[in-house]
Amino acid sequence: MPQSIVVVAAVQAAPIYMNLERSLARAVELIAEAARRRSQLVVFPESWLPGYPAWLDTCRDVARWDHPPMKRLYSQLMDNSVVVPGPVTEELGEAARRHNLTLVMGVHERVNTGAGRGTIYNSILTFGPTGELLNVHRKLVPTFNERLIWGAGDGRGLKTVETPVGKIGGLICWEHWMPHARQALHIGGEDIHVALWPSVKEMHQIASRHYAFEGRCFVVAAGSIMRRSDLPAELELADDENGEDNELILNGGSAVIGPDGQYVAGPAFGSEVIILARINLERIREESMVLDVTGHFNRPDIFDFRLKESDSRKDSIHLVPAASDEMLHTSTEVLIPPSTEVLLPPSPDSPPPLRVISSPRQSGGFDSDFLGVEKRSGQSA
Repeated sequence: MPQSIVVVAAVQAAPIYMNLERSLARAVELIAEAARRRSQLVVFPESWLPGYPAWLDTCRDVARWDHPPMKRLYSQLMDNSVVVPGPVTEELGEAARRHNLTLVMGVHERVNTGAGRGTIYNSILTFGPTGELLNVHRKLVPTFNERLIWGAGDGRGLKTVETPVGKIGGLICWEHWMPHARQALHIGGEDIHVALWPSVKEMHQIASRHYAFEGRCFVVAAGSIMRRSDLPAELELADDENGEDNELILNGGSAVIGPDGQYVAGPAFGSEVIILARINLERIREESMVLDVTGHFNRPDIFDFRLKESDSRKDSIHLVPAASDEMLHTSTEVLIPPSTEVLLPPSPDSPPPLRVISSPRQSGGFDSDFLGVEKRSGQSA
């Protein structure tokens, strides 16, 4: 059994867009910062490596046939996508192992060999605290114009995995409006659901809170930060998208939500933050008294549910088995320390240094904290 008190973190920050090497270096720094705050689960937003393609919504002519700027941009995206397994997954796994935490990362996944060769997928990578890759979930259906760059995923990664912080499952963006995908993870017995979004705007907040309420689980919803200046210079902005370079296109909205659908921490908008919350998994049992969509609030005599597992990528990805029972019992007591100022190591290739701030938040009897990492400008998270 996992421990009942767990510290979870949602990283809300900008990658170095379309630069995998520098974004990976920043991810390792942010993982270390979350770990310093005693995080046991660290969650990054959708396609954070090397950044969500918001230019599909904000730039002109992205769907024009044989459009040279888009073809060059797609080639650049291929070059900066993540091969699974490969050097990037090795470094992410090492970061998880070094800090003894569970890591969830949203990536552009490039397939080089076997089924799907030459295709990019929108994927979730889940690493255990010994560094093993526990699961790869590919977004089942890219949403609308996302189909210009991502292929359709399969059901192989639509499952929960055992970790020291409980059973974890995840969905990407509009998958949260796919009832069968939700039910597949509910049946898997999620303790913590990771909801990866480009940004967690109003309807995404509703979907994340609904998921927590329906599944009687905790939800860590992670959204990115993106400025207009991060858009590719190769593309022209749409007529209604002109504005200041520092204007936010993706404005975060990350939050931690309890199994009653109420906020535990956040949501935070408009700044780069790391949200941490200390959650009590015992609340799941308490809230299951009135609703359990796979148990007493289910009618298997009327409804039948079956997940068709796919082996279409059995030769392209090797997954290490889930955590052992021994590993699941090696966790230690965790306390979130009082607020202190901490600067991330500056480097010529990194954004300005970040500092840690803290302000308490109480919700529904949860013992929780909201901690943020924000720019030195003094803007409040």
